[in-house]
Amino acid sequence: MMITLTVNGERVTRHVEPRRHLIDFLRLDLGLTGSHAGCEHGVCGACTVRVDGEIVRGCLVLAASLDGAEVTTIEGLTDSGEVADLQDQFVARNAAQCGFCTPGMVMAAADILAHHADADRAAIREHLAGNYCRCTGYQAIVEAVAATLSERAIHTSADAGRGDRTREARR
Repeated sequence: MMITLTVNGERVTRHVEPRRHLIDFLRLDLGLTGSHAGCEHGVCGACTVRVDGEIVRGCLVLAASLDGAEVTTIEGLTDSGEVADLQDQFVARNAAQCGFCTPGMVMAAADILAHHADADRAAIREHLAGNYCRCTGYQAIVEAVAATLSERAIHTSADAGRGDRTREARR
């Protein structure tokens, strides 16, 4: 069947087999190999991608069901710069050891950054619980996400302060 969707901002039309999973479509048909096929049962989170703004397991979603959808992969997040600061924190804390889980982990962490700016370490751990990492023990990953949240809060505060001073200066 023919489907048309937007992947990382680019409109794509392809023929897909009705039972082709999204992760296979992305990796095999589009050559986007950043997202990994791990357990193929929706348990490990290595295949996490964003569909219409929500994170999903790419191994559980049929590509044919996404006609008209907007899909963002790890390549799209990195190309846009949305997670550059998070990536820096992952590197600084050695949170990406073997790297297999990292794309899915970054996708899940980006969801926290976008929707839960006030998340504490317990909330971060809970949100990332569906993404398995065998190498790090999660502490470095949680610290990287917490540091990114903290930095973004500081920048948001500083930006808001500058905006207030600018408005006052115009008066």
